[in-house]
Amino acid sequence: MSFFALALGSATKNRDGKIIEAFFPAPILNPTSDLIAAVKQVSNYTQGNQSIELSPQQCAELVTVFENNNQSASANFASKAAQSTQPLVITVLETDDKPQSVAEGFLKLQLISHRLAKPHAIVLDGIFGLLHNIAWTNEGPIDLPELAERQIDARLAGRALTVDCVDKFPKMVDYIVPTGVRIADTSRVRLGAHVGEGTTVMHEGFINFNAGTTGVSMVEGRISAGVMVGEGSDIGGGASIMGTLSGGGKVVIAIGENSLLGANAGLGFPLGDRCTIESGLYVTAGTKVQMLDSNGKPVEIAKARDLAGKSDLLFRRNSQSGAVECLTNKSAVELNSELHSNN
Repeated sequence: MSFFALALGSATKNRDGKIIEAFFPAPILNPTSDLIAAVKQVSNYTQGNQSIELSPQQCAELVTVFENNNQSASANFASKAAQSTQPLVITVLETDDKPQSVAEGFLKLQLISHRLAKPHAIVLDGIFGLLHNIAWTNEGPIDLPELAERQIDARLAGRALTVDCVDKFPKMVDYIVPTGVRIADTSRVRLGAHVGEGTTVMHEGFINFNAGTTGVSMVEGRISAGVMVGEGSDIGGGASIMGTLSGGGKVVIAIGENSLLGANAGLGFPLGDRCTIESGLYVTAGTKVQMLDSNGKPVEIAKARDLAGKSDLLFRRNSQSGAVECLTNKSAVELNSELHSNN
């Protein structure tokens, strides 16, 4: 029998004893049945999708289990977890279903940020209602009803409790820093973002959860939830891509390879490879576009949604008539390789 995912982690509980977040440093995608069977012998896992709290002793026993199944990163973490006083949890996902617990939700977000799964490739339905709104602080995550008391306690102990943000999703780099990336402002990349190797995220760039880049890209604008940007593409400063929201349309907004979304431009439909939207132009699915032939002559009027996914297109606004025009794009985007080596 095949399984979807397995991970050992540490968790944070609120004063009611409920897990409000979980950290999984070495998640395993598609664990073998032998590994699952060995985990069953150590933990109280039975079947289905479960998150089970473990003792330090159980973590110590898992070291050998992971080593025997060629999972050295998990074995290393289990060895350290065996010495910890923090709540410990192992999450087993037999199937890729809607997450039913906070630990399951955090595991799925970390699978994406570890690049083990692509956005849209795993089920995240209902995750907003599942996760807690948390104060993410220099002393760890704190459930909001407990924040005021913790702030008082810190001050009276001579400490300053710094709140970085109040959100359901923490910043990605507090859980994983993928290889080969550069992120100027780490607060602008949420956990659950997929940041491809070679991607540079500048100070005003933003990547939401269940969204991201496939490889080398420049991100100076906003990549909203559900959006994927292809290799070699550039999201210009202040540019915006409409997100794929739960309960909304079924069309997944994406940008293909070697495309450019100009500064302060916007996109509301899937864009193909080697496409350009000029600076300041926002094109939604319903935007009426004047198609031009190779000589710049008007041919027909189409809606942008009819051009979804097509390659080698240049969208611009006629500076005299104000009409949105589309013609063949004669040059693809070329990113500076020195900016994206990110060694």
